Amino acid sequence: MSGNPAAYHAGLITQYPLIHQGKVRDSFAIDDDHMLIVASDRLSAFDVVMAEPIPGKGDILTRISNFWFERTRGIIPNHLSGIPVADVIEDPELLDLLQHRSVVVRRLKPLLLEAVVRGYIIGSGWKDYQETGGICGIELPSGLRQADRLPEVLFTPSNKAAAGEHDENICFDDVVTLVGRAMAEQVRDVSIEIYQRAVEHAANRGIIIADTKFEFGLDPDGNLVLMDEVLTPDSSRFWPEESYQPGTSPPSYDKQFVRDYLETLDWDKQPPPPPVPEEIIEATAAKYREAYERLTGPAL
Repeated sequence: MSGNPAAYHAGLITQYPLIHQGKVRDSFAIDDDHMLIVASDRLSAFDVVMAEPIPGKGDILTRISNFWFERTRGIIPNHLSGIPVADVIEDPELLDLLQHRSVVVRRLKPLLLEAVVRGYIIGSGWKDYQETGGICGIELPSGLRQADRLPEVLFTPSNKAAAGEHDENICFDDVVTLVGRAMAEQVRDVSIEIYQRAVEHAANRGIIIADTKFEFGLDPDGNLVLMDEVLTPDSSRFWPEESYQPGTSPPSYDKQFVRDYLETLDWDKQPPPPPVPEEIIEATAAKYREAYERLTGPAL
C-alpha cells in the first residue's frame, strides 16, 4: 500500500470543500456533478466512531468496493465516474496518500435508507428474532439458532440515521412510504441479486457472507444507482467457512472482531467510546487484509 495509510485526515485536502464527513468516509465537492470520496482508517462500531484508527483500512475498503462495483455493473450502474484521482489531486505527496483510498464519483440524490440483506441470522436480526419470532416483521420458523442459515434470503432495511444516532430496522411498507412501491421493489430485488451473486463468488473463496448492506442514490434522470461502498468488511459480515458453526457468533473477517470485544465491556454504546487495545487494532487490521486477499486474490 502506498503512502502512510494512517496519516490521512480531512484537513489535508484544501483544494475542495468538505461537504460531508461520515463515520468512515469524507466527501469533497469537485464540481456540481462530481465528488471526491476518501475512505479514512476510522472504525465505527454500534454507530460510534472509535478513537483509534485501523491502519490501512481505508485503502482496503476502497479496493474491495471497486472490485465489487466492477463485478456488479451488469446488474446496476454505480456511482464511479471513471475519472482518475490523479486528475483532481495535483500535489504529488497528497496523491500518493489518497491514490488507493479515494474515488471520484458522480453526485447523486441518496435514498435515505440502508438496504440490508441477510442470509444468516445474526446481530440485530438475531436479537429481533429472539424478541418477536421474526426480523423486520417477517415471520420465521421457531427454533432457529444464532448464526443459522435462513430459510430464504431476507431484505430487512433500516433507516439512515444521522451521525451519532443508531440506525433502526424498518419494514418493507416503510420503504414504500419513503420512495414509492416501484422504487422499493427495485431496491429490494437488486439488493438480493447482488448479495446472491456475491455469495457464490465468496463461497468459492471459502467465505460465507452472512449479511450486508447497500446504499443507493438517484441520478438526474431518476435512475437507481449503487453508491457508497459494496460488500466490504465494514458493510458486511464475512465468516471463514472452515470455522463456521451455528449456535455461536462465528469468528469473522470484519469489524465484528471489535464489536465482540466491546460487548465484554460495561459500555452503553454512546460516545465517548472506550479505548480499544493495540492487540485488537492489529488483529482487526490483519482481518481486513485477509478478507481482501481471500475475496479478490492479490496480496497487499
